[in-house]
Parts: sequence; structure tokens; C-alpha cells
Amino acid sequence: MHMADALISPAVGGTMIAASAGLIAYSSKKLKEEIDDKKIPLMGVMGAFIFAAQMINFTIPATGSSGHIGGGLLLAIILGPYAAFLSIASVLMVQALFFADGGLLAIGCNIFNLGFFPCFIVYPFIYKKLIGDSFSKSKIVIVSVLAAIIGLQIGAFSVVLETLASGISALPFGTFVLLMQPIHLAIGFVEGLATAAVVLFIYRSQPELFNVASTTTTGFPYKKAVISMLVLALVTGGMFSWFASAFPDGLEWSMEKVAGSPELESPEHSIYTTMKNLQEKTAFFPDYNFKPSTDAKAAEGDESWPAVNAGTSVAGIVGGFITLMAAVIIGVILKKRKVVESV
Repeated sequence: MHMADALISPAVGGTMIAASAGLIAYSSKKLKEEIDDKKIPLMGVMGAFIFAAQMINFTIPATGSSGHIGGGLLLAIILGPYAAFLSIASVLMVQALFFADGGLLAIGCNIFNLGFFPCFIVYPFIYKKLIGDSFSKSKIVIVSVLAAIIGLQIGAFSVVLETLASGISALPFGTFVLLMQPIHLAIGFVEGLATAAVVLFIYRSQPELFNVASTTTTGFPYKKAVISMLVLALVTGGMFSWFASAFPDGLEWSMEKVAGSPELESPEHSIYTTMKNLQEKTAFFPDYNFKPSTDAKAAEGDESWPAVNAGTSVAGIVGGFITLMAAVIIGVILKKRKVVESV
């Protein structure tokens, strides 16, 4: 659900960048009040994991489409809404800047759609309300699936509203929304299952993160859980990413059904050219691969599956590391500011 620049107008892009920047500032202020030594490494490894997990598109059967997890809900459950929003914002900015995944003009839309709704709407008003204080495996699975579906439905609808406000005539509201909502319903179901699996893993090792006492003893301490999540992030980005579906994701699939192409041409406007040129300079792993030479571009053909590719592996590992460092640096800075202000 990463929007490209061609899907929005400069006015909508600028407005959403301002809105997301405001939410980043607000989240930073609130996180500074509650951050501790355990949350900082968790922000890093969870951010790295979400980066890697988003590389893996899973096929939606009988549709010719695919999807990947958004990750905002999972981050909110583990980290709380403020740290989660900063982490998902870090993931999306790293993807846009260094991997050309999502447009730079559309970065505000992507942060808002994938961050604001799961972190500040779905998590506090749906997930927390339904999960309550009594944790059980079945309850976590059911509530995670329901919350993930609702979050993606709202996010997908927001994408449609943003294209409507931008006056993108190639994507008429009625047709576009009737394709976007059902396909993201299926994607949300899978994301809910994935979210529940990770939540159960973390809950067994660190129940106090959820403000509950553990009912099981696994001998799986916090540090080991953090290291395990880091290893999972590296393996996911470095190897599991080979098995990503080659089908277009839910947004691209919907666009192709409506407009006849999974991509739209950018309007004739200097801001689009500027953003495209900037992204070409910063993206050292475009499309999660080494930059292709002219000869390689000419020789491109259908890729086999699984797409065993050194470029994809390096991109997954490097991207995960950059995301981890970005989240950790944010956490360290906020903690130092908290200490300084308390003196």
C-alpha cells in the first residue's frame, strides 16, 4: 500500500507531509516521557523486522494479487503507539529514500495511512478494548485478525480519498474503492495471523510489556527474545525475501483493474521531476536490488521463483540494519533529552 508520487497532487502531498511531521513531533514528545532501556533495543529490532517482513509479498489466491503486512498494529502492541509510530515512520522513510519503495512526495500519505490508523485508532480503541486484561492464545489471534482487517480497511480507504482529493481522474472513486476494500480485507486477515504469531512469541518471553503477569514459564529471557527477533529480521530480509510473490500488491492490482496499468504517469510538474531525480540519487538499492547496468536492463526477462538473488539479500540486510540504527538513535536521543530535562 505504498503510494507513488503519481497518485497524489502536490497540495495533498504537502498537506500529508505536514500532518505526518506533526504526528512525529507529538509522538517524540510523548515517547520521551515513557522511554526506558528495554524499549530502545525493541524499537530497533522490531523496526528491522517490519522492514524485512514488508519485503515479502504473499499471494492472495485466485486474484492475481499479493499483499504484505503493514506492521503498524504489531509495533503498537509491542512498543505502544508513540514508539510504534516513530518506528513505522522510520521504516517507510528508509524504504522511500534508499530503496525507491513509495514516493518522496507521497511519504506523508504513506506514513499516515500505515502509521496513524493502526497506532492511534485501531490499537487504543479496538485492540486494547477487546483484548482487555486476560490474555489467551485464541483471544490474541481473534482480536489481532479483527484489528488488522479494520486497520487496513481504513488505510486502503484513505488511499482512495487521497487520490480523489488529488483529482486523479484515472482512478474514479466508486470503481477504485470497490476494488481496494475487498483485496485489503484478505491482506488484513493474513496480517492479523502474522501479528498474533509475533505477539504470542514476545508475550511468552516478556509479559510485562503487555502489563500482565505471565501464566507460563518458558525460560526465555528478554535479551534472548531481542536477539531472536534480530536474527529473524536478518533471515527474513536476507533469505525469506526470495520467496516474495511476483504478483502486484493490492494497490497496484486495483490500479491495473481500474486504469489498465499498475503505475500511472506523473503529471507534468516540476515537483514530480525534482522528487524523482532526488530519489534516483538516494536509492542505492532500487526495488531492493543492486542498481542494474544498461546491459542488465536490456537483458531483463521473467524471473524464476524463488528469486534467489544476492542483491535482494544484501538489500534486506542493509535495509534492516539502517532501520534498526534509525530507531535506536531516535530512542537514545529522546532518552538523553528526558535525562537532561529532569536534571
